[in-house]
Amino acid sequence: MKQMLLPCALIAALVGGLIADARPASAAECYADYKAKQDSPLRLHYGVVQIGGACSKPAAKAEIASRLSAEGWTLLNVMSVFGPEGLAQRKADAGPYYLRF
Repeated sequence: MKQMLLPCALIAALVGGLIADARPASAAECYADYKAKQDSPLRLHYGVVQIGGACSKPAAKAEIASRLSAEGWTLLNVMSVFGPEGLAQRKADAGPYYLRF
């Protein structure tokens, strides 16, 4: 019985580490890119924002919509949710709306 305990403990530790690595980035390291509009006159923008809550599209949608509406913008779509590794490739496209809200 003792001979089985050590291998089982090692397997449990290994699987636990793999599951932790498979999770999305922590809230402090979670970002989303989105599209928004403003009416009268019609203005559109693409932006990147850091998410403070859960790192998921539904949570990002609620958080971004709230931030944007305070500035007179309407959220159209959350494109994706990603970690810090995706920031560099989106910076040029977001322009002045890169981490603005």
